[in-house]
This record gives sequence, C-alpha cells and structure tokens, in this order.
Amino acid sequence: MSQKIVIVGAVAAGPKAACRARRLLPDAEITLLDQDDLISYGGCGIPYFVSGDVADEKELRSTSFHMVRDARFFQEAKGIDVMTLTRAVSIDRKEKVVHVENVKTGQKDQLAYDKLVLATGSRPNILPIPGNDLKGVFTISSLHKAIAIKDLLAQGKVGKAVVIGGGAIGIEMAESLADLWGVETTIVEFMPQVLPRIVDPTIASMVQQHLKENGVDVFTSEAAQRFESNDEGWVSRVVTNKRELECDLVIVAAGVRPRGELAKEAGLEVSPMGAIVVNQRMQTSDPSIYAAGDCVETFNLVTGKKAYAPLGSIANRQGRVVADNLAGIPSRFDGVVGSFIMKVFDICVGSTGISTEVAKAEGYRVVNALVVQSDRAHFFPTQALMFNNIIVDSSDKRVLGLQGFASMGDGLLARINAAAGMIAQGAKISDFSNLELAYAPPFSTAVDVLNAAANAADNLVEGRLRIIPTEDFVDWMDGRADHPDWMVVDLRHPKEAEPWTKAFPERWMALVYDQVRANYESLPKDKTLILICNAGTRSYEIQVFLRSKGIENTFVLPGGLNVIRRLGVSWWH
Repeated sequence: MSQKIVIVGAVAAGPKAACRARRLLPDAEITLLDQDDLISYGGCGIPYFVSGDVADEKELRSTSFHMVRDARFFQEAKGIDVMTLTRAVSIDRKEKVVHVENVKTGQKDQLAYDKLVLATGSRPNILPIPGNDLKGVFTISSLHKAIAIKDLLAQGKVGKAVVIGGGAIGIEMAESLADLWGVETTIVEFMPQVLPRIVDPTIASMVQQHLKENGVDVFTSEAAQRFESNDEGWVSRVVTNKRELECDLVIVAAGVRPRGELAKEAGLEVSPMGAIVVNQRMQTSDPSIYAAGDCVETFNLVTGKKAYAPLGSIANRQGRVVADNLAGIPSRFDGVVGSFIMKVFDICVGSTGISTEVAKAEGYRVVNALVVQSDRAHFFPTQALMFNNIIVDSSDKRVLGLQGFASMGDGLLARINAAAGMIAQGAKISDFSNLELAYAPPFSTAVDVLNAAANAADNLVEGRLRIIPTEDFVDWMDGRADHPDWMVVDLRHPKEAEPWTKAFPERWMALVYDQVRANYESLPKDKTLILICNAGTRSYEIQVFLRSKGIENTFVLPGGLNVIRRLGVSWWH
C-alpha cells in the first residue's frame, strides 16, 4: 500500500519536502495544504517586489523556467495534490487524521496520514499599542499584504511612511519606499542600534549613516506608543516616547514568532516561545510527525544552545531533510551558525555566527578585530573598500562570528559564506589566517581581507596590538567621556592631516608615517597617543616600533579614518 503523506503549510519548507518526497517516493500519496491561495513564494523577495526590482508578484511564485507555482503546477507538473484555502484545525494522533476546514465556506473534512509534516511557518509580532488595527498599518506577513502596500504606493496615496523596526526586513522595506517611490521614510528602532544583536555597533552606525545619506531618517532607542488616525480611519501619525511622526503608511517589522499552536494542541513538544521541538532528523516528539521551517526550534552551532532561525534558505534545507527521512534515507539537519546578508541602497552588510553582544551574554571572553582593505588588488580600477569585523573567544582562539560592510556586490557574500563553513566546524584564528582563497587581482588581494581580519585578531589576543574601540574614540572627540590627557598622532600625509590639526590643535598632531622612526622623541611623553591612519595598518606598525622604544601609552584606531568618515560624526570635515 502506498504511503500517505500530508504536509501542512505550502510556502517554503512544505513545497520543498513535497517535491523531494515525490522524487524519492513516486508511488506515495502526497497532499499539500495551506490556508492561503498564494503558495510557494519567495517571502524574502517581498521588499524587492515593493521596490519594483521585481516587477510582478508572479515572479516571486515562479520557477527559474517561468512557470507559476500554483495548485495546478504542483498537481500537473509534480503529481502532488494541493488544497489551498484550507486550514488544519486539529490533529488526531491516535487515529492519524488531520481535521481541516475551508476558510471561505467553513466546509469540514479530514485527511488520513501515515506521515505528517508541519510547515506552519511564523506570524509577525503585533505591537500591543493603540491603533495597531488602523487602516494603513501593515505587517509583512504575506504576499497579499505586499500587494496591498504596492497598490497604495502606485496610486500615489503615500507621501510619508514610518517603519517600526530596524532589523533586516525593516531596513529593506524602508529602502523600497524611499528609493523607487520617493516616500519620506523614517525607521523607529527600540534598541540602541539598527540590526541589533546581528552586527556590532560600529558597523550598525555605518549602515545607519548610509540610510541617512539616502534620505531615510533613523531614530534608535525609541519606542512607538500609539498610532493615531485621520477622520477616514487611516493612520496619520506615529507617537513615540520622544516625538510625533506624520505618516500615510506604517509598516511594523518587529520580528516574527513560530506558528506552533497546531502542534501544541496535539500534545507535541514545543519550546517556551512556541516553536516545535524536533530532533536532527526533523522528527517531533511523535515519530510519525515531522516539522520544518519557521515553526521549528533549531540548534545554534556556535553556542551549542537551542535557537530560532526563521529564514527561507534554512526552511528549504530542512524540507529536504524531512523528505529524505520520509523515504528512509537517514539525513540530518545539525543546526545553524546564523548567516545573513542584505542590500542597503549602494552597500551591503552581512554577518555569520554571533555578535560581540551575544558572545558576551553567552559568557565568552570576547575580542573583536575590525579591519578594512580593498576587496581586490588596490591597483585594480574597480577596487573598493571592504570592512570585516571578526569576533573570537580569546581563551581558545575559536572564531565566533564575522561581520562585513562593503560596496554592493558579491565580494562580501563570498567572505561571509567562507566564514560560515569554517565557524560551523569550530575553526580557530589560525585556520582563518591560513585559509586558502582563490586569488587574482580583479577578485581579491594576495592577503585577503578575511585573512587580515584573523591576523589582527591574533595580534589582539596575543597583546601585540592595543586598540581603542571606535565608539570610545568618538566619545572622546565629542567630549562625552572623561579621560586623562590624550592626543591623536596622524600618520597620513601632512596635507591630509591639516584640516584636523587646525581644527583641534590641542588634540591632533601630524607626524607622517615614514618620519616616525627619526622623530619619535618629539612625541609628547605625558599623553595617551591615539595612532591614526586611513586603515589602521600603518598605525599598528608604528605602535610596535614605539613599544620597542619604551613608549607604551599608545592605542590604534581600528579601521582608521575609513571607518570614521562613514559614521556621520559632527567633527568630520
């Protein structure tokens, strides 16, 4: 008798499991059901549909050979029965039956199964504040919502918009609104930085400044308290704890939570946050029921703890593992390191592993090294700067994470992907320092920025390099922090240093790099010296030299002025 497989959820993990299972089990009876009528779409592409980069929503639902993945496609091309507009109401595990109902007609039915797959996904967090149900207040919860937002924009009904949440989705939506549509857009983020717990503050500040340069205002450490409406019941104002923002549209991008209620009500084990608990074979606490995608709890390969990772790429990988095990192939999904990359106007930002904040919270002895250098040979015409920030545990030199900021392109993606594979295997600093990467001047430098970041981290851990965190230096320059006498030693060409030596004569002196060895005795003996160049490499070399002469009171500014000029500080000329 052929095996009966029922799959609840038809966006990412569900369709992947269904199609892979069909290839492995040609005779199985496979039924795929979803409460929506739009299925198997690329949810991560929604901001690019709103922005116009993706012209038609059907492109998000199409295969690479331009067939729309609708119910007919799955039935005729894949041999999979599909029930759209059908909600799974409950599971009778004893009888192995799923009770369902049509969301439009209310008609009830039941589906028998030998194996059941739950791919129920996630739902957006709704802010528990007055006005969250006003017209014009949207979450990015489905393709339908995206179509409605784009219709409003196309009709010219949106002049000002507020995005609640400075995570990846919030930033992508803000770019979509501001770039193509010319909407006056503001991001409100509750945490002190954008991309909280994903990237470290310096890179987050660089992203925030780039948003500002492209017309998007960002207010951090700020919370929306209520949404107010006009006489027609449309949202017209966002009131925060610090200001009032006029608007015609609000997009709430405050994260998501798993849809695990169906599993919980069936008596399956779920996590405290409601995610379905699965083993490495993606089996739930009932061996006949599997789960995958945004609804499940997974395992963080860096911290060794349970984690939640709602990403379409992960959902598809988990769906394949489910199908393998349905067919008797003992496949495993071991967990995630947490890899991410996104476009922000003309730049891209990405990370893998954990941030410094998360690492400290987990009890690691954290050191992070920020480096900047060309993404390809410095003499190659299209070279551009790439910033890499590597996070390591100083106790055993294990690499915990990598973050990057670069011009838009594939260069940063390549480094993030390489680091992700290394971190998953527990790689240490020396593994990154010696990592073999393909080299040719149009693509990279002979010593890649990834190698350079590891080398800087090794120097930090071993005490050869002493740095001042960028945030501390900015506070010193802005007078927000007290510190004994200090002075910047600018190692660049005197013409480059001149604007600062004139603006800050008591704090900034010039001593060009190749003249330090002959003139180091002219440096003030009673001050802490902040060694500055464009990238930090010359500064480190001079720090080592000065130490050899008994001058220990020096710090290097990591990334140098290449970082400072991207922060939007008030004193940058």
